[in-house]
Amino acid sequence: MAKFRRRTCITLSLFILFIFSLMMGLKMLRPHKAAFGDPFGLDLLPEIRQQTPHLVKTFDSQKSDRIDSETNVKNLKSVEITMKPSKASEPYPEELPPRNYFLHVFYYSWYGNPQFDGKYIHWNHPILSHWDLRIAKKYPQGKHNPPDDIGSSFYPELGSYSSRDPYVIEMHMKQMYSASIGVLALSWYPPDSNDENGEPTDNLVPTILDKAHKYNLKVTFHIEPYKNRDDKNMYQNIRYIIDKYGNHPAFYRYKTKNGSALPLFYVYDSYITTAEKWANLLTSSGSQSIRNSPYDALFIALLVEKKHRYEILRGGFDGIYTYFATNGFTYGSSYENWAKLKFFCDQFDLMFIPSVGPGYIDTSIRPWNTQNTRNRVNGKYYEDALSAALQAHPSIISITSFNEWHEGTQIEKAVPKRISNTVYLDYRPHKPSLYLDLTRKWSEKYSKERATYAFDHQLPVS
Repeated sequence: MAKFRRRTCITLSLFILFIFSLMMGLKMLRPHKAAFGDPFGLDLLPEIRQQTPHLVKTFDSQKSDRIDSETNVKNLKSVEITMKPSKASEPYPEELPPRNYFLHVFYYSWYGNPQFDGKYIHWNHPILSHWDLRIAKKYPQGKHNPPDDIGSSFYPELGSYSSRDPYVIEMHMKQMYSASIGVLALSWYPPDSNDENGEPTDNLVPTILDKAHKYNLKVTFHIEPYKNRDDKNMYQNIRYIIDKYGNHPAFYRYKTKNGSALPLFYVYDSYITTAEKWANLLTSSGSQSIRNSPYDALFIALLVEKKHRYEILRGGFDGIYTYFATNGFTYGSSYENWAKLKFFCDQFDLMFIPSVGPGYIDTSIRPWNTQNTRNRVNGKYYEDALSAALQAHPSIISITSFNEWHEGTQIEKAVPKRISNTVYLDYRPHKPSLYLDLTRKWSEKYSKERATYAFDHQLPVS
């Protein structure tokens, strides 16, 4: 009997040894990445695109969780951390609702870096001084120092990118596509003009149009207040845009009540030009009139103050938009006034285009402007704005913005980052795609609701 038990124990031991050896062999044969994603736990590690080298150090997640994601924290130990999301955060194309061509987003192509532009552009934005010298003395001066110190309170997932980088443009179009946005309103200056901190960008328009078309997006133009803008050079610039880009399949046209498909132009700071000059361009009897010509279009004026309503009307504009993402900052940007503005527009057959935003913070470039900061509240501020816009039954909803990083209005993906003296804000505890996901949700809701009240909901958009 003892001999039998000894033989049984030996047999059992050999069997256990065989199973252990088999498991070890299988483990050695496992590929570096699993067929359906990273092995458990590896998706928590940052994914880094090596355009410019970044030093990534050990991340203390417990300490990080205690950082308030809506507040800049100063005087931290010298350490830099950049995190990026797993690829699983991207929705599959078949899961996405169709693009909503009545949902527009303001887009900026003014960023640059040494790899593509020979220098940093806009990321090194100067810190703007307050007009009151007594207040200005209380705040720092100088410029930001990219790639880690940028003129923003948030940090982009794509880093301090160049708007000329084809990869970046592609990623932007993918993000808009994932958010069910139909139209990007491109910030535009004439070919030899630019904003005071940038470089001319008109030569980027063909690439942006091509990339947009790849994702069946449309491009409209957000005309900036370039130097000496008036009725005469606006006439020439509208002709330039339509002649050069009007035949591109991604060029946006809006179907009007009479069935015409017209280009649409947002005109930023339209109020700084007199209504009389605009009337020269935008009324049929004007000296520079584009009405009933091949260059006719829909022109949307920026309404800031209540008094601008009748100036917009006299100037011959076709609609109004509100741009600013700061509820209460202006008459136009205050949600409580949107129903009244829609009523005014309906009276005079104008388009009403409220602008919604995820929040506002520009203290990286205007450190004295804390009173206009609007906390994102983990997406609640954005959803409140979208809800208010839908209640007004607008012709179009515009989003401020896709990537205006200086003013913290972006819905583009942002990631956690910490440098020596600053913790950048981020979207935690949610994913970097939070505001794209919310946009997709509300885009679908807006599309369904608009179909119940709009005359043109069944008309295709070219």
